[in-house]
Amino acid sequence: MGSCISRQLPEDRESRRPRLLAKWRQRRALKKAERTFRRASPTFGQTSEIDTLRATEYTPLKDHIYLDYTGAGLYGEKQLRTHFDLLRSSIYSDSQSTSSAAAVEQVRAHILSFFRASPDEYEVIFTANASHALKLVGEAYPFTPEGELLLLWDNHNSVQGLREFARGKGVSVTYAPVTSPGLQADEAFLKKAIYTKGTGSPRLFAYPAQSNFSGVQHSLEWIEIAQAQGWDVVLDAASFVPANVLDLSRWHPDFVPISFYKMFGYPSGIGCLIARKQALSKLQRPWVSGEKIPTTIQDQGSNDRNSQVMTQKWHEVFEDGSIDFFGLPAIEIGLNHLSSIGMETIHNRVILLAGWLIDRLLELRHSNGRRAVILYGPQNTERRGGTISFNFIDPNGRVIDERIVDQRAIPINLSLRTGCFCNPGAGEAAFHLTEQALLSAFHQEAAAKDQDGDPKTFDEFLIDMGMSTGGGVRISLGLMTNFADVFRFLQFAHTFIDDFPAATNLKARLHC
Repeated sequence: MGSCISRQLPEDRESRRPRLLAKWRQRRALKKAERTFRRASPTFGQTSEIDTLRATEYTPLKDHIYLDYTGAGLYGEKQLRTHFDLLRSSIYSDSQSTSSAAAVEQVRAHILSFFRASPDEYEVIFTANASHALKLVGEAYPFTPEGELLLLWDNHNSVQGLREFARGKGVSVTYAPVTSPGLQADEAFLKKAIYTKGTGSPRLFAYPAQSNFSGVQHSLEWIEIAQAQGWDVVLDAASFVPANVLDLSRWHPDFVPISFYKMFGYPSGIGCLIARKQALSKLQRPWVSGEKIPTTIQDQGSNDRNSQVMTQKWHEVFEDGSIDFFGLPAIEIGLNHLSSIGMETIHNRVILLAGWLIDRLLELRHSNGRRAVILYGPQNTERRGGTISFNFIDPNGRVIDERIVDQRAIPINLSLRTGCFCNPGAGEAAFHLTEQALLSAFHQEAAAKDQDGDPKTFDEFLIDMGMSTGGGVRISLGLMTNFADVFRFLQFAHTFIDDFPAATNLKARLHC
């Protein structure tokens, strides 16, 4: 028995040798690339605290490449411990007579302080997420047929949803386009729309500080410009605030929707609307819930609800029922976590890593000289964040179905996002899906057959036309991204060099 084992062991070592050698070569290549990166980016060393935190507080990342921070942030173990310790040692309830009521107000104050918002100017209204915050604005905004709603193509669907409230009241809706290849807003069109003389009726302008599709950072100067022309401004900050400073003492948007899980991972299900009190006074809430019936003082001789003056705090009017008083302490813990690192530190780290990765992706070529990647949005780090959207291109110049990328990423523990990212407007601009092209595809789709004689799907037809299916690949860098993450993703990208993957096995897959 012993002799059999001794003969088997050398064979086991021999079979492992190629795998171990490959890992050794990968580690060597990683270390060499990181040394070169650090020499070219000396300020990256100032972010080393994040590497220490990652090793001690984010242990699941040891065997995972997480590049979906625009989808959701990650939480550290200390955040959980601190929150659970609070719950074990304190009593939290919905009663106004307990210490939890004071704790909730402390969290509100902390949020205002984090975003440098004056409590005399701004109010914090807790919501389930940014989408819920936008719904509060849409359902209560005093739209009239003489008013206007101005939207950017590059809005998340939750922001585009404001149009349904506007259309229901006969309001004109204008879309400001974005232009290829950079996917920045058409500023000439936007300025013309903003400066169009209004009728005096309420006008609402909504746009993202950072695109959740391309990472483009749209100018915050539009806030003041639009307000000077009588517009109220919704600044969608959900994709911006996880890795950028939003200073509400410098910029004064009327409504700012935020989802906290995108900033620091835990907890999900809590967001907020940071709103100017002056703007809140214009809103007409269609209903209030629970015990939060507003106290009002009625102007003498008037029955118009617009003449009522609220004597309670605005959050008591706009928060739906009981807020998540168990989860709210975790918000303060998460904000403290970000503050201890420094938002400027997080931002600088993300931009340096994103710049390196963008440059490397644009260098990828097939053996025939064709580019292997088409990048949507800015081709460098100017006016952009750490969200990077693209598609792989095969050696014939055809877009590789993004769902194939998703399939290949799963076995190697690579988290990325594929699809249209709930931002169809930016997608249509990026993929040149004009109205004419889409109508043509819809009309011809019914008669088209695949190689098996089955009707072609709309996606298959677009692929045959050499176009994207309206979807792409999105990677997004964030709080705990390190150089190894972007290097290993680049290695993954190399697997698409000189590759012709088939999409026939994807027919049954659902697609955004």
